[in-house]
Amino acid sequence: MLFNSLQFALFLPAVVVVYWLLRHKPPRWQNLLLLAASYFFYGWWDWRFLSLIIVVSLTDYLVGRGLAVEERPGRRRLLLAVSLLVNLGILGFFKYFDFFADSAVQLLGLFGMKASRTTLDVVLPLGISFFTFKSLSYSIDVFRRKCEPTRDVVAYFAYVAFFPQLFAGPIERAKNLLPQFLKPRTFDTDEAKDGLRQILWGLVKKIAVADFLAGYVDTVFLTYDHQDGLVLGIGVFLYAIQLYADFSGYSDIAIGVGKLLGFKTNPNFACPYFSRNITEFWRRWHISMMSWFRDYIFYPLGGPFRGKARWIGYTLVTFAVSGLWHGPDWTFVVWGLLNGLYFIPMILKKKPPTFTGVVAKKRLLPSLKETGQMLGTFLLVLLGWVFFRSDSLGQAFGYLARMVTHPIMPGQVGYRFYLVPILVCIGLLIIEWIQRRKRHTMQIERLPTWARWSIYYILVIGMLLFGTFGGSEFIYFQF
Repeated sequence: MLFNSLQFALFLPAVVVVYWLLRHKPPRWQNLLLLAASYFFYGWWDWRFLSLIIVVSLTDYLVGRGLAVEERPGRRRLLLAVSLLVNLGILGFFKYFDFFADSAVQLLGLFGMKASRTTLDVVLPLGISFFTFKSLSYSIDVFRRKCEPTRDVVAYFAYVAFFPQLFAGPIERAKNLLPQFLKPRTFDTDEAKDGLRQILWGLVKKIAVADFLAGYVDTVFLTYDHQDGLVLGIGVFLYAIQLYADFSGYSDIAIGVGKLLGFKTNPNFACPYFSRNITEFWRRWHISMMSWFRDYIFYPLGGPFRGKARWIGYTLVTFAVSGLWHGPDWTFVVWGLLNGLYFIPMILKKKPPTFTGVVAKKRLLPSLKETGQMLGTFLLVLLGWVFFRSDSLGQAFGYLARMVTHPIMPGQVGYRFYLVPILVCIGLLIIEWIQRRKRHTMQIERLPTWARWSIYYILVIGMLLFGTFGGSEFIYFQF
């Protein structure tokens, strides 16, 4: 079931109404409803893969219960190993079996050895990267004694399968979200209104921006060997905005739905394209995922504390793994490594620049220096997105090579064809620039009533004018 579908438009109000009718009951009643609703939501796609969510949930719940009473270090490590084996085993088989088998055959071929195998063509379950990481983080945090293990099996199962976050995150940690399942929730009118506004903005980004740009992006990447460098540059720019609008749109809807149900979750995007260096970008893009890799891979490896050479190595490993997490393809691995390489100059500097605040926080426009920093960072990100979007490394390198060898071919390309999508992208960036100090773009509760409703009508009209309807999948469903 998709957020941008008619089915979800009927499903969500029904769940919200029944959910709050149960507000005077113990929290378990609401949790049971959320669990049933979440399994129905996932089962709408394919009920057979519900078994994976149940296995993952049951394993980590039992591991948590075991860790709650076990003090012997060896036994605790064994329990954690069970969680790692089940979660990563399921993820590895369903997502990476064919990839590693094909890669092994190709590697043997390089040494003149012939090998063959039977491809299983394993179906990739939707959301598997998200719910396995979400559940696994609970086991690790309980092992580290950073999270209290729960005895409430219903609450834990509902936490793992929480339908707003099930397909594409955010990867909310148990120490933040699970306690909210264990206590009574009260309906907050202001929070509900804020959630509805955030859902509206998420739908606008998905339907009127991401899906509108998709056709243009697909055309450029499919015909890249016939385009000139200017069109190819436009294509990757449009893809950058498409990807951002699609994924941050999903996150906005997920967080907004959570607010309707009385849950508070952390932001997953914070105007990443206004970042002044690559470090700041990765603190603002897909925040829940990058913090996951930081806390469960980068720091356990050694982080920045064992010398700059190891720091660089650990950074490259972390980004390579994050690339592979996105998909079983070498394009994602190269994309991850490329972003890791971007960090090397800053690691080698004695005093690398750090930016934690909002750019031009007390000014309408950025300074020339800030503008240069943002443009430079954005160009580095665009280079990476070429690999991220390409179907193969050959296509990615061919795309980049043609940008250099055929910069402009006058008379062969109708540049006006891309004027409207470019204006849509610029419009989105301007709106987000104006609202960059807010937790989300539609945080407009202080505006007069007439102004708020004018904005709502404009956004709805924008969806009708530029929207692509039909319930297309979100890009991150494939990851």
